[in-house]
Amino acid sequence: QVQLVESGGGLVQPGGSLRLSCASSGSFFGIYGMGWYRQAPGKQRELVAAITSGGSTNYADSVKGRFTISRDNAKRTLYLQMNSLKPEDTAAYYCNHHPPRPNWGQGTQVTVSS
Repeated sequence: QVQLVESGGGLVQPGGSLRLSCASSGSFFGIYGMGWYRQAPGKQRELVAAITSGGSTNYADSVKGRFTISRDNAKRTLYLQMNSLKPEDTAAYYCNHHPPRPNWGQGTQVTVSS
């Protein structure tokens, strides 16, 4: 079973930046589409950004122009660069395959607050 471990979250002021990382234990990381998802308190989990095995990306409208998803297949790591953060970006962030598989990691908490 592939394990995905997220890191890089924290407390940041509005307008600040964070870079999330997701390390995969899977040997075939590079052949799968991957995504970053988030879940705010009282809300359903949503897709934030996705990237195909070939590097094509797509983003939720709410983060377009502010977030960038990328991957390093040699390191089996997925990234999410988050700029111009807003309080509404506060959530637990998770990585998973895209489409997602049933098992989710622990996630990493992002809190945007002054």
